Amino acid sequence: MQFAKYHALGNDYLVLPKEQADAEQLTVPFIERVCHRNFGLGSDGILYGPLPADAADFGLRIFNPDGSEAEKSGNGLRIFCRFLLDIESVEVGQDFTVETAGGVVQCQIRADGMIKVEMGQVSFHSSKIPVAGSEREVLDEPITLGGQEYRYYAATIGNPHCVLPMDEISERQTRELGPILETDARFPNRTNVQFLKVLDRENIQIEIWERGAGYTLASGSSSSAAGAVARKMGLVDGHFTVHMPGGTLELLIDDDFNVTMIGPVTRVADMVLDPQAVES
Repeated sequence: MQFAKYHALGNDYLVLPKEQADAEQLTVPFIERVCHRNFGLGSDGILYGPLPADAADFGLRIFNPDGSEAEKSGNGLRIFCRFLLDIESVEVGQDFTVETAGGVVQCQIRADGMIKVEMGQVSFHSSKIPVAGSEREVLDEPITLGGQEYRYYAATIGNPHCVLPMDEISERQTRELGPILETDARFPNRTNVQFLKVLDRENIQIEIWERGAGYTLASGSSSSAAGAVARKMGLVDGHFTVHMPGGTLELLIDDDFNVTMIGPVTRVADMVLDPQAVES
């Protein structure tokens, strides 16, 4: 079984073409083993496609390393776009669409190698994210973690996010509080978590705990959600840079919170999985 491995600012995925495996083979134990850093090929998830799609040029399924299926991934989408270019299914400068469980996105690979994805519209409404409780926009609400009160915003761009604006952020804090927030009862589908520091009107910084994957060096959907929160707070303009441990992404967010993301992808390797790796 052959995979193509890429990373987007350190967030790495294995692309599994549908010709290499039937969907029924993508069981939770199989995905966990393949993605394992010691016992498998090692990755933050598996991208399965291209698949037939009714509403787009290509279909894509996205799997987290714990075997759960993600609705959308910004970095995963950019990686999938690069894969489509490498197998000559798309061309530089061509507009094309990809259907995910979180909706259809429009994509383009630019002449400079950067990949542009129109991520969709961010919503802060509890029924769409979802967040438990009365129907409302989930903005600047209190949450207690480890005996300390914080403020959080919730958002969706096809997948759920919990954003905590802070004066200072760190990897240690993210690793401590991220898993608690991911599984908090407020979020019936669990949630991705971002710790947000606004640097100025053109730059924000985030640390990321990704649902089903854990601490993550970079995330496109997390950048989109955290950026939309900073825009909602009135602290950034419509065009700004997101700084993450793995690198930077460029975001454009209009007044209706439609997000366009621009960033790089690096091809790592073609990898062949030995059957012995998933037999034991």
